[in-house]
Amino acid sequence: MNQTQPPVAALDGLAQLRAMADGRVPPAPVAVTLGMQDFVVPEAGRVSVELVPDPARHDNPLGTVHGGVLSTLLDTVCGCAVHSTLAAGETYTSLDLTVKFLRPATAASGVLRAEGTVLQRGRRTALAEGRLTDAAGRLVAYATSSCMIFA
Repeated sequence: MNQTQPPVAALDGLAQLRAMADGRVPPAPVAVTLGMQDFVVPEAGRVSVELVPDPARHDNPLGTVHGGVLSTLLDTVCGCAVHSTLAAGETYTSLDLTVKFLRPATAASGVLRAEGTVLQRGRRTALAEGRLTDAAGRLVAYATSSCMIFA
């Protein structure tokens, strides 16, 4: 970061996530661990990320992408969608995450795309949804998440 940019903590949530998306600050360690890519924050309240399923890293013993990996993608986009609405100095934490698995994902599913959207943002809580689709656009999993916001 050069001298003309404020520290990341001084930025609002949208600016923080955009700095991460464009490489000015490093990605979250979990994103690196799982191999998430193409993190996009088009506007406050919306976030997307992609993952190419890798059987050597992401599969369970049945040969499908582990539900924990799918849940992590959905948790990421729901939380980051809420994060993108934060004012400078605000933080948040997830209160819950409810995931519905609709179809298995495998390497043959192609790129998995998770999209998160804030449905409602209040002063103290926010509700977000996440949709996870395969390369053919089929819904693989759906999630909702409630977050608590702190000043």
